[in-house]
Amino acid sequence: MGSGKGSALRDLGLGEADERVYGALLRRRAPAVPDAAQLCRELGLTRGELARALARLREHGFTLPETGGSDGTGATAAALPRPVPPAPAVRALIHRRQAELHSRAAELERLRRQADEIAEHLDPAPAVVPGALAGVEAVSGPRAIVRHVDQLLARAEKEVLILDRPPYLNPWAVAGADPGTGIAALLERGVSVRVVLAREGLALPGRTRLLGPLVDRGLGVRVAADVPTKLIAVDGRDALLPPAGGADPTRAAVVVRDTLLQHVLRPLFEALWERALPLGGGGPRLSEEHRDLLGLLAGGFKDEAIARRLGVHVHTARRRISRLLDELGADTRFQAGAQAALRGWLAGS
Repeated sequence: MGSGKGSALRDLGLGEADERVYGALLRRRAPAVPDAAQLCRELGLTRGELARALARLREHGFTLPETGGSDGTGATAAALPRPVPPAPAVRALIHRRQAELHSRAAELERLRRQADEIAEHLDPAPAVVPGALAGVEAVSGPRAIVRHVDQLLARAEKEVLILDRPPYLNPWAVAGADPGTGIAALLERGVSVRVVLAREGLALPGRTRLLGPLVDRGLGVRVAADVPTKLIAVDGRDALLPPAGGADPTRAAVVVRDTLLQHVLRPLFEALWERALPLGGGGPRLSEEHRDLLGLLAGGFKDEAIARRLGVHVHTARRRISRLLDELGADTRFQAGAQAALRGWLAGS
């Protein structure tokens, strides 16, 4: 999930207006679902804004398909579409995102296999073999690899993206034992640096101690259960990858440019970034009470129904909901339920 408030739906591909419309639909389930004009007045949206929000909600599976005539908002003239409860809607969307991620990872593996084929035919003498594959260069030898890493980082002007995982053999430990100088220099120059770190890499001695000061200076770090490859990508222009499979990481690397970077590697990084957790942000330790409350919120239950299920007065239930939203940094109940489903805190998610 993204850090800060209001990010749950954005991480899922929706926006603020979409969330407001969805929340209104959840609050007013049939037979009290308002018509489009009433909802526009309530939320301060134009008919066009409402139509676009409903289209995105329908596309992402947050509303049920409607039958009958449409008034241009994606709803029938009499009523708006009915909402799907948050938990199943979020889970279905997560499954689609996972399928997209697997597809991108498969494309990356195809690229790496091609890089291995190039490396097999490398002459030991040249350090770089240009033109062997469109948009790809093979780099041979540890000195050439180190030089390319240094050159990439030195040319960075706006953004550096890093996927980081064991084994940590230089120069691939860009977020590990040796990078502090390089990354600190980038941050000093105002370059945005984001790292997705494999969970097992965080357990290495000294890793958290090294990253802490860099995070304080603006480094973005998230931790993922699985990172499929190492990667350094600079300004959407150039990327450096280690060789695939069991190849010696000091023997050859791959420089990828332009189209392959934009259509395969950048989307892969962003998908991993969305699903990873902020460093130290594995989420609060949930009590049984909070877990039950999150499940009810994700199911779209109203305050009175939540109070009955918890066996408390409705005012007590509302106070607990308010405290839980504060602890999770969520603006809305849906955001809290979405975060719970995304992080696997709900049974079956």
